[in-house]
Amino acid sequence: MREIVLDTETTGLSWADGDRLVEIGCLELLNHVATGNNFHVYINPERDMPQEAFNVHGLSSEFLSDKPVFADIADDFLAFVADDPLVIHNATFDMGFINWELKLLGRPEIPASRAVDTLQIARRKFPGAQNNLDALCRRFSIDNSGRTFHGALLDSELLAEVYLEMRGGRQPGLVLDAALDLDSAGTVEQVERRQRPEALPSRLTPEEAEAHDAFIATLGEDALWQSVKG
Repeated sequence: MREIVLDTETTGLSWADGDRLVEIGCLELLNHVATGNNFHVYINPERDMPQEAFNVHGLSSEFLSDKPVFADIADDFLAFVADDPLVIHNATFDMGFINWELKLLGRPEIPASRAVDTLQIARRKFPGAQNNLDALCRRFSIDNSGRTFHGALLDSELLAEVYLEMRGGRQPGLVLDAALDLDSAGTVEQVERRQRPEALPSRLTPEEAEAHDAFIATLGEDALWQSVKG
């Protein structure tokens, strides 16, 4: 099962008010294991950078001025994400910006049904608690000390760790055979247990059994061990 963990940075909070994408970071999970296959790009938003947004991600207009515009990276981005599920924290925000950029190019939007929203998962698991990425990293003891600014690729890496923890820890990733069948939730299907044709021989020696019986006898006739033995 292939999933893409995705994060974006923007010039502001509302694409409807003219804000644009400035960074996309994605990483690939295969059977819940990070493969090291990443997609990361800075984008020239073709507009100014408000101070409020700069304070969040540290990407200035000067830094972004020689970066490609979205039209130049759209094909590579779409090829990387393919048709796989997109794991996003607050998916409505990121999907809104991505689909707005695609709409400006006359491209089909990415269906909202492809998004796995980790913010919604966190709210169901931890109602009433803080569920931003920093809070979830603290909850799961994930080191986010390098997050002095928001960054799309770094945040995707942190989110991937949070996502796996919310799925029940890292055990789902310990699948050595990539050919194992997975169910619709991406977990390994239950394997039917088989009975041994013959019981294994006891490792208890006759001497050890005799010593054990002698010890039980010292507990008296009313001891629980006697009723269990009988």
